[in-house]
Order: sequence, then structure tokens, then C-alpha cells
Amino acid sequence: QAQLVESGGGLVQAGESLRLSCAGSGRYGMGWFRQAPGKGREFVAAITSYGGNTVYADSVKGRFTISRDNRENRVHLQMNSLKAEDTAVYYCAATTSMTSRYEKDYSYWGPGTQVTVSS
Repeated sequence: QAQLVESGGGLVQAGESLRLSCAGSGRYGMGWFRQAPGKGREFVAAITSYGGNTVYADSVKGRFTISRDNRENRVHLQMNSLKAEDTAVYYCAATTSMTSRYEKDYSYWGPGTQVTVSS
């Protein structure tokens, strides 16, 4: 059973970068999701258990990069060129599937970390 904890959130200005980390990834397929105020949770990025394949939401493609370090049991989300619309609580999640864009496929979730981008 995975126990996930996110870190690295904060307040930045538009155009700046942040790097989120998620501890406890094990050998699961991992995903990042986000939930903005008043909106549902949406898929951001996912990576397979050994990092061979990644998928991204169109809204972050080219700006965000998901990676993992299995020696340190961590998954990272490098977020560049941040926009105000990236403001949300970011969650990491673990799946026994190879990878997935869908919340229903993820069994374990972290508590989330707040990212706020000021314009």
C-alpha cells in the first residue's frame, strides 16, 4: 500500500517555475492531478513504473515534465512557464495500471500541495 506525500508547492509569479515532489512512489505507475477552486480534479501528467513512458494533458504539454527516481522512491513534476490558470492543489497518485489519465484507475492519493501563480 502506497503512502504518498507531496511537497514543493508555493506562491510564484507568472512565468516562473516550481518543482513538485511526491515521496512514496514505489514501483507504481504514478500520476499528477490538480484541482482548481470551484472545479473538478483534472489530469496533469503520468509516468510508468520504470519511467519509460509519460503522458501529459494538452494544457501543460511543453511546459511541465514528469520524472521519477526509483532509488529515492520519488516522482517529480517540473513546472515551467507557469500561468495563473495553473493555480490549483496538486495531487500525486499511484496506480497498479501502467499509466492512466483517469482518476478511477488510481488507488492511492497524497493529501495535495497548493500551487498559486500570481499574474
